Amino acid sequence: MSGSDAQGDRRIKVAVSGARGRMGSMTCAAIQAEGDLLLVAEIDPAFSVQELTDSDRRHCFAGLEEAIAAVRPDVVVDFTTPAVVRDNVLGCVRLRVPVVVGTTGLSAGDLAEIEREVEARDIPVLVAPNFAMGAVLMMQFARQAAEHFRACEIVELHHEAKLDAPSGTSRLTRLRVEETWREAGFDKEIPIHSVRLPGLVAHQEVIFGGLGETLTIRHDSLSRESFMPGVVLAVRRISGLQGLVVGLENIL
Repeated sequence: MSGSDAQGDRRIKVAVSGARGRMGSMTCAAIQAEGDLLLVAEIDPAFSVQELTDSDRRHCFAGLEEAIAAVRPDVVVDFTTPAVVRDNVLGCVRLRVPVVVGTTGLSAGDLAEIEREVEARDIPVLVAPNFAMGAVLMMQFARQAAEHFRACEIVELHHEAKLDAPSGTSRLTRLRVEETWREAGFDKEIPIHSVRLPGLVAHQEVIFGGLGETLTIRHDSLSRESFMPGVVLAVRRISGLQGLVVGLENIL
């Protein structure tokens, strides 16, 4: 990683939490490829002692608070696990660092607690269940379809290592469709079916049924590269947000 402490450097300083994971490592590479962004910290408890003490890897940290104290990033990108993401986000907010959250698994209660902390400290947090532009469009198209159909089911398919089910994208899609229905005076819960298999990356079908017809809206992420433009956009836009924002569509 090339760093710059030169006076007048206006690059956005980014720390990536979960840097050893598949999404985290790809995010680090994407940040380094952008001229207006500066990767100042890779954070992961999986770093070895040698990696943490190597003079050529001074940007590597095992802990979030340690990294923030050392480099004072402008934003933290979180791609960790459902077990730790809530505490990570709250820790960043309490240390007054904006957060872009790509880790799924936050419950409604978690989001409510994060929102209270965000409002108390006036620090923005963006939670995006999916950073792929096509996935955002899929959810928007599903809301449009919900105005005309009253039967819907969702099938989400992911790689076998994904820890949460149903996925954050499917839960947000269900929320958006059910909101549209409630606005029209129709109340029904949408079933979600989860598939975990080797060979998959991230895929979702929103299936609507009507009299003598069905409508299927499908999105496929064939590579994790599909998420990177959305991650980079979120890093650039986070400073202009207020409060807790859920969904990438809010910054497009």
